[in-house]
This record gives sequence, C-alpha cells and structure tokens, in this order.
Amino acid sequence: MASGTNRNDIYRRDFDPKDYMDTYFNKTSGLFMDDHYLKFILTHLHNTFSSGDVKGDTLIDIGSGPTIYQIMSACEAFKEIIATDFSEKNHQEYKRWLHNEPGAFDWSHVGEMVCKLEGDRSRWTDKEKKIRAAVKQVLKCDVLESNPLDPVVLPKVDCLLSLLCLEAASKDCDTFYCALQNITTLLKVGGHLVLCGVLGCKAWMVADKQFPGLPITEDFLRSSLAKCGYDVKEVQVQPVAGKCNVNLCDYYGNFYLVAEKKKEVK
Repeated sequence: MASGTNRNDIYRRDFDPKDYMDTYFNKTSGLFMDDHYLKFILTHLHNTFSSGDVKGDTLIDIGSGPTIYQIMSACEAFKEIIATDFSEKNHQEYKRWLHNEPGAFDWSHVGEMVCKLEGDRSRWTDKEKKIRAAVKQVLKCDVLESNPLDPVVLPKVDCLLSLLCLEAASKDCDTFYCALQNITTLLKVGGHLVLCGVLGCKAWMVADKQFPGLPITEDFLRSSLAKCGYDVKEVQVQPVAGKCNVNLCDYYGNFYLVAEKKKEVK
C-alpha cells in the first residue's frame, strides 16, 4: 500500500492480527474453515509445490500478514522463504510464531490438514521445524512502491506467493494493476507467481472493525497478468454462494492461479 493513503491509516489504527486469525482461522468458528476457502487453497498449494514444476532457491511471500498457512507446502519446494508485510503489528505476530514464543497462534489444526495432504497427518511437528528453518527474513513490504521492499534490494527470485494482499491494498483496479507490476519486478523471467484470494469482496470485518476490499473478477486477473508479461498456467475458482457470512466478508468466490513470467514489461 502506498504511504499516506487512507487504507494505510485504517490498517495502522484498526487491524489487530490476533482478532484476524481468530475471526478467519479459528479451529471451530473461523470463516475460512467454514466456507472451505482454507481447504481449497491448501489443496492447490500442495498440488503446485509437490508437482516439481514450481521450485527453486528463493520464494517471497508478498503480504504474509500474521499467518503461516500459505507457506506450509512451499517450504518443501524452496530452500529459502522471505516473509513480507506492510504492518509492523503483523511482523511482531509472525515472529512470535517463528520464534515459538508464548501466546503465538496455534496453527496445528491447519498444519495437520497439510500433512494429511502430504500423506502423514502426524508430521506437523517436523513441518513446524522445517518452516521455521526456511524463513530467513521478515521484511517490510509496500506493494505500491516501485521497489516494494525498499530500502532492501534483493536479487530476483524464483517464485512470488501472495494471498489476500493485493485486493486488500488496492483502492481500485488501476491500483491493483500497479501493485502487480511492482511485485513482478522482484521475479525472474521464467519464475512463477502463485496468487490466491477472493472474488467480489467490497468489504470485510475483523471483530467490530470494517476494512475495504476490491471486488476483482477472474477476467480482470487474467488480463492484468497478461499485460504484466505472464503466461497463466492454471486458474481455479470455487464459488461460495450460500456458504459465506456476507456480514463478515461479502465475497462470492475463491480463486487460485499459477502464472509464469515470460518477459520483462516496462
């Protein structure tokens, strides 16, 4: 998100990472457990990162938030993972889990889902260790900056992973496209972008706080990726009509896509 925008101010003032994880990822009451978002995303992440087609030395997770579910499969395919987020509060919560500190969110119920996909539900303890060993840095990230990781400058990486970030950071479709262009500068030609999120979301809640969304569509995603030099390899969409709590988050579908960067676009 660009410095000084209203969205930045809202996140700084109102976003509580613990409330967010409890609202969406709580084992018994989390929305993403109930509407099958998590099962959908974890299954496709497992399929992608176990295929052997998307692998390499370094993956950057763009907009990690306070969560680690998105890298549970990626840690098997990449030697190094770099977590990034705009919010210092998210950094603190992420590092609390990374350093195994008291009060960290318990991801075991999600980890067991991933380990079951990998063939052994009981491997979660080993998986935890592997994730913590793989995450080498936790960096500030502003997706509307030309270098989203400024002032850090990194060599281009093999893979970008981003879930629920660009649509939260972007006030309109032009802003989303700008953010996509900016993160793409971090990726090698021939590298992969794994992008996941929700479709049609205008707003979403954490506890009693409302946050703005961006109601993107599959067609918009495809056209934006093409203009940024990507070849879309896979798109999966899961409708959630009749399942999601529209008072909490008003989206109508989950999406998952994998694209390969074919060229640099100025």
